[in-house]
Amino acid sequence: MNLLSCIEAQAARLTEAGVSFGHGTLNAFDEAAWLLLWRLGLPLDALADHELQELSADDLASIEALIALRISSRKPAAYLTQEAWLQGVAFYVDERAIVPRSLIAELIADASIDAWLPESTSLVLDLCTGNGSLAVLAALAWPEVQIDAVDLSAEALQVARINVDRHGLQARIKLAQGDGLAPVAGRRYDLILCNPPYVNASSMATLPQEYLAEPQLALAGGADGMDFVRQLLAQASEHLTEHGVLLLEIGNEHEFFEAAFPQLELAWMETSAGEKQVLLVTQESMKKAAKP
Repeated sequence: MNLLSCIEAQAARLTEAGVSFGHGTLNAFDEAAWLLLWRLGLPLDALADHELQELSADDLASIEALIALRISSRKPAAYLTQEAWLQGVAFYVDERAIVPRSLIAELIADASIDAWLPESTSLVLDLCTGNGSLAVLAALAWPEVQIDAVDLSAEALQVARINVDRHGLQARIKLAQGDGLAPVAGRRYDLILCNPPYVNASSMATLPQEYLAEPQLALAGGADGMDFVRQLLAQASEHLTEHGVLLLEIGNEHEFFEAAFPQLELAWMETSAGEKQVLLVTQESMKKAAKP
């Protein structure tokens, strides 16, 4: 059996088993291709070059076992490979941190944020950094910027340390553990990036097993998903420079966000998942909303 035929067969197994996607792939074929290429030690972008490659009996047995594990464990593929890709950059990941998939990564990569940043931008905060992927992408996009990366989870920060070291960014990214903005008290940023826990309680109750394999601390946002966001917006102005901005991902919770912050002027950023997934708020808007 050649590689392409094997991928198609394994994709059919994944479909029949009813596994869920969304941690780097969106369908069974792409998920199977990722796992098979990884198992065979082939580059993930090299399927076209190897699709007719004949597989040995040992290869097939190893692949069968890997797909069986994906189905039985319901773990995201990224946890099985211990690697995730975001905007073409590879990151280490394991069960200590959420699988990186933030839409903020798109906005860093395509420079959508740049026009909003102060000309003298020098200090960025990545709040709820998880495995550190957004902090790394920000450091790669803006070579002159220093970055603080904060997370409540000490275990997630262990994973973030691996990624900061892997990309040689120890001198520019500082990791800190603690709740919300507490670890950076007294510091002001030109840009705060935040992909917080924002899934509402009703949605949490119906999440597929693949999402429940992730740290719930990184997902659950309370009854309306806005618990952490309320805390953040109550304090963010004190941590932004005069012309600083907050870039905040809230996923599918825009209705809950708008209900919680009806007076806040903001800009919705266009992403591959739609226009009401990531929002941008300026320091000026925060101060205006805070006035009685």
